[in-house]
Amino acid sequence: MVKSRPMSACLKYLIAAMLASIFGMTAHAGEVRVAVASGVAAPIRMVAEEFQRKTGNEVRLTVAPTSKLYVEIEQGARYDVLVAGNDVLPARLEATRKAVPGTRYTYATRVLALWSPHKGYVDPQGEVLKSNQFKRLSILSPDVQPYGRSALQVLERLGLRESIAGKLVERHGVSDTRRFVSGENTELGFVSLSYVYKNSRIEHGSAWIVPTSLYDPLRLDAVLLRSGADNMAARSFLFYLKGPKVAQVMRSHGFHR
Repeated sequence: MVKSRPMSACLKYLIAAMLASIFGMTAHAGEVRVAVASGVAAPIRMVAEEFQRKTGNEVRLTVAPTSKLYVEIEQGARYDVLVAGNDVLPARLEATRKAVPGTRYTYATRVLALWSPHKGYVDPQGEVLKSNQFKRLSILSPDVQPYGRSALQVLERLGLRESIAGKLVERHGVSDTRRFVSGENTELGFVSLSYVYKNSRIEHGSAWIVPTSLYDPLRLDAVLLRSGADNMAARSFLFYLKGPKVAQVMRSHGFHR
């Protein structure tokens, strides 16, 4: 039989303090400065508003691409928490001690979708890929975006990469890809589901939600930064991100939890 180890007094105090902050002790409300990746801004705004209502702690969001936030943090920007659009840069901040070791975790994962602006063009099983009856297939550059690499993994695991290679068009930005797919030069493309998924449904067009078994996980990590190490409101916000209500919000915006 494995015996559980007794919880230390320090750990008990920390958990009690975080729970007190989360569930309504607002007399000593604080402030948390959160750097948020652009691609998760919509759900994180909802999460921040709910956290403020529950705790009285003020949440100040700064929204920008993760790469830009990373540079700012490296240069001394005083954020308390980073909610990133990948897992690479939070890990790098942890390694350079710009983030508090042991506080990084995955709060959601991206979902890949094969999307077309045309209703009914992409079937729910993605058989349109095997038909090879399209002119162009747009993907993000594998050298720039992780889900560009994921798109190639999908084609490889389906045994389609060679047959479709001549039809692939690489784009360098998310908005660029969506504009290209919506134009006349191509009929479909691989995108992050979150960009075409709102209120638990495909916003417009048609899509195949790619099974996660066909590509490596696209993890999104959050981490406590050095500036927030002694900020209980920051620790509480990071703790709150792990909750079931937050998972529901992320799923409704096209992420997995």
